[in-house]
Amino acid sequence: MQPELGASIAALDHEGRTVLRHAGDTPADPLDSGCFPLIPYANRIAHGRFGWDGTTHRLPLNFADHPHSLHGIGWQRRWTVAQHDAGRVALTLDHDGGEGWPWRFRAVQAVTLSPGVATIELSVANCEAARVPAGLGLHPYFPCDAATRLKARAREAWLSDETLLPLEPVPASTFGEWAQGAAVQGDTLIDHAHDGWDGTARIEQADHVLTLRAQGASAFHLYRPPGMDFFCFEPVDHLPDAINRGGMKRLAPGETRTLTLALAID
Repeated sequence: MQPELGASIAALDHEGRTVLRHAGDTPADPLDSGCFPLIPYANRIAHGRFGWDGTTHRLPLNFADHPHSLHGIGWQRRWTVAQHDAGRVALTLDHDGGEGWPWRFRAVQAVTLSPGVATIELSVANCEAARVPAGLGLHPYFPCDAATRLKARAREAWLSDETLLPLEPVPASTFGEWAQGAAVQGDTLIDHAHDGWDGTARIEQADHVLTLRAQGASAFHLYRPPGMDFFCFEPVDHLPDAINRGGMKRLAPGETRTLTLALAID
C-alpha cells in the first residue's frame, strides 16, 4: 500500500502469481500502480464544470493537458494509515471542501486479506449539513498477455467522443464478446463505460483464474491500451460525467456509501 500516493496498491501477489500489476521499484505515480481509488467521482467531469442546486462549480483540470477533470481527488492526495496488521490495512482521507471538490467528506479505503481472497472496500461519508453528490470507483490494473481472457456481463456499452466523454449506448458486445468470455489483448484502444453490470467478472490468466465480485457498483469501465501488458477493469457506481447528466447519487448529511471489490484466485 502507498498512502502517500493516493492510497494506491503497489502490488498484489498470491503464491508467486501476479494478481495486480506491480508499481515498480521506485513508484512515483498512482497511474503506474496496481490499483487506486476513484473518489468522490470516477472517470471524467466535462471540462471540470458542473451545476448543483443552482450553483456552478469549476474543478481543476488535473491530468496534464486533458480537457476534463479526471478520477476525483483521492488519487492525488496523501492518505493516513488508520490500521495496519497482518491481514488488514485501512487508510483515511479527510477533505475540507477546498480545492478539487467543493464539499467536505471523509474517505476510507481498507484492504483485507483472507485465504485466496483480497477484498478492497472504499467508502465516502458526507460531512456537510446538506445533501451533496458523491461517487465511488476502483481502478485496478491487471496483467495482460495472449492468454488473458475476460468474462463480464453488462446491459450496454457506451460510445465516446474524441475526448472520451460518453455519446450514446450501444450493444454490450460492441467492444468484445465479454458476456461469453473473450481475449483481452488487442491492437486498438478500448476506453469505454459498460452499464447495467451484474457485479461479477472472471479474468483468466496463464497461471490462475481470478473471480471478481463487487457490491455497490452498477457499471464497469474497461480500459485496454493497445500493445501494453496490462488492462483495467474498473468497478464504478456511475458513468463518466454523470454529475452533468443526472446520474450522480446524493448523500444525505452523515450518510456513508460503500463500494466493495473481492478478488478470489483459483
